[in-house]
Amino acid sequence: MSPHATLATAATRVAAAGPADGDPTLKDFGNDPWWLVGGKVLVIFVFLVVTVLMSMWMERRVIGRMQLRVGPNRAGPFGLLQGLADGVKLALKEDIVPRQVDKLVFVLAPIISAVPAFISFAIIPFGPTVSVFGHETALQGTDLPVAVLLVLAMSSMGVYGIVLAGWSSMSPYSLLGGLRSSAQVISYEIAMGLSFVAVFLFAGTMSTTGIVNAQADKWFVLLLFPSFLVYVITMMGESNRIPFDLPEGEGELVGGFHTEYSSLKFAMFFLAEYINLATLSALCTTLFLGGWRAPAPISTVWAGANQGWWPVLWFVIKLVLFIFFFVWLRGTLPRVRYDQLMKLGWKVLMPFSLGWILLVATIRAFKNEGYDMGRISIYSAIALGVIIIVTLIWETARGDGDKEKQIVPDPAGGAAAGGPAAPADVAAAGGFPVPPMDAPHYHGKTTTSRKEVTSGLH
Repeated sequence: MSPHATLATAATRVAAAGPADGDPTLKDFGNDPWWLVGGKVLVIFVFLVVTVLMSMWMERRVIGRMQLRVGPNRAGPFGLLQGLADGVKLALKEDIVPRQVDKLVFVLAPIISAVPAFISFAIIPFGPTVSVFGHETALQGTDLPVAVLLVLAMSSMGVYGIVLAGWSSMSPYSLLGGLRSSAQVISYEIAMGLSFVAVFLFAGTMSTTGIVNAQADKWFVLLLFPSFLVYVITMMGESNRIPFDLPEGEGELVGGFHTEYSSLKFAMFFLAEYINLATLSALCTTLFLGGWRAPAPISTVWAGANQGWWPVLWFVIKLVLFIFFFVWLRGTLPRVRYDQLMKLGWKVLMPFSLGWILLVATIRAFKNEGYDMGRISIYSAIALGVIIIVTLIWETARGDGDKEKQIVPDPAGGAAAGGPAAPADVAAAGGFPVPPMDAPHYHGKTTTSRKEVTSGLH
């Protein structure tokens, strides 16, 4: 049987399957008492804070081992309290606010970046329906008919904090970091949203509980592997981490959008980054890896693997493995160039996602109309082969045109060839225009004070 026929058969099984006993549904939410709702919010908050601390510890230990170092091992057993010590250190540092910044926006920007990161985790299911002090409730903060879109909305809100932090700092490097972040998130958020469409077509809902219930028979990572690959790439772009951490590239922008931040304000940006890391990993687990459901060998031999509180363990294991994957990439890959980042998002991921969605939707439509799936599979394979061949021919015909482009302009080349010479400031910068160290015109000011700042709030 061809892959396209398998895809159509699996789609029919998913549509026919319904939630099992104990699996929560959308109508089960909104009936909890106030104390249970408050308890869920508190548990999610504590879980995220502990996850951030453990992620920091795991990242430093794993990368230390990869680089033949020990990593943190002094604060607590095995260095487990190193993240808590770093948090206390940041809280006790002097809070410096540079002169002439927009203080209101400067203070609000870290809050705008951190709060949406907490909200996104509210729709992630941890497990099935359980009994808490005699009350039956789902192990999930809440659910919505468009729950997955809430994550995209909160991700868009979070980037406002980064952009406003760069704009309000009155620093050219911070401003460039904020602009990079806005362009990057817009580019990769579109591709991420497109990777969700095939999941919505198979599950028939945007509710996270409905998506997990639809994976009771087979996980979507097996049925929709191309969507899974696109999501994994875009989640790295959304989280601003290596190899896509261009908004805070210290080699080009000093520290990026948070260059002027210190103490608790910087800690909130730090917290938002790691919470986004956990949220994106949890969302990937929910959409493609069966959510809280146990993997096939365990669920096959153990009937109670997906009942009670055991599913929380399977969910946490999947979450930790995905965070380890993030850490592994950070210790392995270098930072890409910005033009490579944009090219991958706009010229590769988006066209590929649109073509994959078209293929999945076409197979679903023909299957619903009762057409012969064997013939449709043959036609789809032929069309896919033609597209691949045409793409290869097109890339071969283009040749090495991109390699012939002069990335770094030669200051003396123009004059030697009879053309105009490069400006003196460009020549002094090695071919690249360098932004001024202070840019008062960004904020409509014409003069700036160069008086040395001693310490404290200015």
